[in-house]
Amino acid sequence: MTDTITEYPDLARPDAFTQRGLGWVPWLLPVDEDALTDAQRDALIEPARAKMPYFRLLARDPEALRARTLTDLDIFYNVDGGIGRAERELAAAATSRHNGCVFCASVHAASATRESGREDDVQRLLDEGVDADLGDERWNAVVAASVALADTPLAFDEAAIARLRAAGLDDADIADVIGGAAFFNWANRLMLSLGEPEVPSRQQGHS
Repeated sequence: MTDTITEYPDLARPDAFTQRGLGWVPWLLPVDEDALTDAQRDALIEPARAKMPYFRLLARDPEALRARTLTDLDIFYNVDGGIGRAERELAAAATSRHNGCVFCASVHAASATRESGREDDVQRLLDEGVDADLGDERWNAVVAASVALADTPLAFDEAAIARLRAAGLDDADIADVIGGAAFFNWANRLMLSLGEPEVPSRQQGHS
């Protein structure tokens, strides 16, 4: 049943933001992998997602899942124009750090590091928060704009756009920053309301 709630009193919860891979456990029952319908599998877009409880939970509404996933992939992987992958991931990581979504922050911080090679700067964002100086105005402006949008769209104003332009971003770049931040401002709330992260057993005791 979709309304069955599961609690995890002994879950190994992360005690800090991290770039290391985390697991995620749902509070509501996802669809069993072997019970996924053809429509639900099609909505996953990527077959490997059938192994992930989060996507199997969202598969209970396959039409919404399909739209969500196509939007996600377009924002973060369609790089024919606009800003690079690193800054898109940085926008998502900053938004997730600000919203307190440890799981999303871990995924997108690790991606920002992979795309940029700037592991120390990304870790500083996780350790010190969204006001941390990441070493250059371009990254600082992306983080500030993402956080402003996460607080309330009205906080993302002409000054935020002017700061991004001064840091060298053009209209297409700014649209990509907005897309990454806006998508995860929504996605964080969805994930935070449906489950929680866990430290995989192989990492326990090795922080």
